[in-house]
Amino acid sequence: MAAIPSHGFRLLTTTHPWLRNVHFSSSLASFSQHPQKAQASNLSLGQNSNKKRNNNNDGTKTNDNKTESYFPKRGQILELECESLAFKGKGVTKVKTISPHWDFVDAPCEYASCCGGCKTQNLSYEAQLRAKEQQVRELVIHVGKFSDKSPEFSSIMKPIVPCDMQFHYRNKMEFSFGSKKWLPKESLHEKLDGNETYALGLHAPGCFDKVLNIEKCLLQSEPANKILATVQESWREPGLGLSPYDVYSHGGFLKHLVLRTGRNIESGLPEMMVNFVTSSYKPELLKPLVAKIAVLPEVVSIMNNVNTSVGNTSMGEEEYTLLGKSTITETLRGLTFQISANSFFQTNTHQAEVLYKLIEDYAALRGDGSEVVLDLFCGTGTIGLTLAKKVQHVYGYEVVAQAVNDARRNAKLNGIDNATFVQGDLNKIGENFGKDFPKPDIIISDPNRPGMHMKLIKFLLKLRAPRIVYVSCNPATCARDLDYLCHGVEEQNIKGCYKLKRVQPVDMFPHTPHIECVCQLELS
Repeated sequence: MAAIPSHGFRLLTTTHPWLRNVHFSSSLASFSQHPQKAQASNLSLGQNSNKKRNNNNDGTKTNDNKTESYFPKRGQILELECESLAFKGKGVTKVKTISPHWDFVDAPCEYASCCGGCKTQNLSYEAQLRAKEQQVRELVIHVGKFSDKSPEFSSIMKPIVPCDMQFHYRNKMEFSFGSKKWLPKESLHEKLDGNETYALGLHAPGCFDKVLNIEKCLLQSEPANKILATVQESWREPGLGLSPYDVYSHGGFLKHLVLRTGRNIESGLPEMMVNFVTSSYKPELLKPLVAKIAVLPEVVSIMNNVNTSVGNTSMGEEEYTLLGKSTITETLRGLTFQISANSFFQTNTHQAEVLYKLIEDYAALRGDGSEVVLDLFCGTGTIGLTLAKKVQHVYGYEVVAQAVNDARRNAKLNGIDNATFVQGDLNKIGENFGKDFPKPDIIISDPNRPGMHMKLIKFLLKLRAPRIVYVSCNPATCARDLDYLCHGVEEQNIKGCYKLKRVQPVDMFPHTPHIECVCQLELS
């Protein structure tokens, strides 16, 4: 859905392949994949007048030869220039004559126009950063209710931290096998038979049943692309008897191909894990693929997760090691982490180093090893473990049992004995929560996209820890929670008790709409 400003609109006269048409319905707009030019005219929107109006043939209303308000008709198709981005990569457009935007660049990926994974490849990286920084700023103002007129605001909002690696930064990619290959409009006339309809790649946007065939992804590592190419070359061979899973009939064998990139601790060279997610356990069917992949020097682990459910998850009910070891390793902030097929780990290792350094800075540790840290939504414990050797104790809470087991294993692997990890749902905390750990000096909260539940907000406001470091992958819910923690919730008679000190946007995923934020709050 595109936001439509109420001023400075004109119809378009030129076409660019990177644009999308907009169908106007009342005051809302939705994108169309089929370009069609609209008749050009110089029209403006949002100018109100009580004077007598005359109707022209082109839909404008004028008074004394002056252009007044123009409103597109329902179903009318206009071509618009996307001038800026709203959160989640949604475009903000204005109706006016366009020329190629100064921030427009040619996307290096051949799939960029139809994949949906890298929605902003046609935008220069500098422009992506400006848009993301502006989105965070506006959400902090309008959702978080922090006034930009305040003299402190400029010191609170920090410039976004860019990512030095703009391609090949992902250490994990999940590809889907599909029985229905997605085709662009110009190829719809082609007739595909048999395994020609099969695809291995990414789901086309909005299509759970169609897969865009991908030969190479510019976001994953080069060794991962070698593996993808090897699988693509052979998995459709009729003699192998391999079939993709069909979401309608629930038949078929291959569901997902998950590629994870780690690093050998001794040599520093990349090491790869290949995970085949299948609908049943038939290792003999995978043997030919395993043999072809095993010759690649970077491959140290080939796994098979068996998922018998009809859902689209890549996490299996059973897991088998087909070749090599069951984990790969990676280093982060001087610690070693073992990564299993289903464990969570920061997807951009390089930028995670930057992110975790910011978290440590915002935690403002005293340095005497006397502080207690409460690590909420701790995942596999990566944040808490990077702080553990500088504090008295870390208490981590996480709902996913496998992640808690990984956190405990990683603590042992790094010789850390002052970290306790507990499985628990922080959205369902009861009155007894908090009685099994001392009052923390620092709280780290890294919730998933929905943010923190009001039960947890109330607990934190009652606990009154001296400092909170809020890490967020969703600036909208982050701004909402900052409002609650600082300003309270008047309708529920909840009073805030924190002062927002800093908000630091971090670009973890270039060419995507995702934004990470690190926020520092101190007890007021």
